[in-house]
Amino acid sequence: MAVETAEVRSAASALVPAVFVVTWSSAFVAGVIGVAAAPPLLLTFVRFALAGLLLAGFALAVRAPWPRGRRLLHVVVSGALVMAVQFGALYSAMALRMPAAVVALVQGLNPVVIALLAGRFLGERVSRAQWLGFGLGAAGVGLAVADRVSLTLSGLALCVLGLLGMSLGTLYQKRFAGDLDVRTVTATQTLTAAPLVGVVSLATEPMRVDDWGSFSAALAWLVLVNSIGAYLLLNTMLKRGSASRVSTVFFLTPR
Repeated sequence: MAVETAEVRSAASALVPAVFVVTWSSAFVAGVIGVAAAPPLLLTFVRFALAGLLLAGFALAVRAPWPRGRRLLHVVVSGALVMAVQFGALYSAMALRMPAAVVALVQGLNPVVIALLAGRFLGERVSRAQWLGFGLGAAGVGLAVADRVSLTLSGLALCVLGLLGMSLGTLYQKRFAGDLDVRTVTATQTLTAAPLVGVVSLATEPMRVDDWGSFSAALAWLVLVNSIGAYLLLNTMLKRGSASRVSTVFFLTPR
């Protein structure tokens, strides 16, 4: 029985990256629908507020351990980068009519950025084979982006900002909070991102929803599948493996 249980766990662990790629990729489709129905930061704020409340309620119900003291501060910083900066910038780029495929392509450079910095900040070693893979992936992303004609400087700048938020936040989390409970870490990150994005939205955007049907459908998917499902999987992978290795799954994101 113990052997069978171990085999089941091993098989489930092997499926995590594939399930993550599918759930993470779907965020771009839902994001396009959402930003067509409401301002991007308003969508992002409501997304993280609802996800944070649901995750916090679940974590409290199962009595999961919450980060405290300095560790809590580290989770807050990672949440601001990985969620508020990344998605605030990416959805704003989509609202400027930056194609979702291009947004995904730029975000696909995440493994390269992490590989460049992981050695310095995490002490992780990247093999020559990995560097070759990162180089080929980056070249593919560059060629694909160069083929797009509807790019704007402001949209690209927002995409790069989102990329840096994701990459730096991932490294920061792995170094300072990588061993914490993924349920409370994800809850804390979303609850951190919500007010940060909400303040900027209130100051810069009209508080309106043009299409409640599309907004609600996109929001439900973003909250349940992406903010909760995908991020629990991502944080689980970060807890178990190196940041550079985990980041390679972003090369598999459909574009």
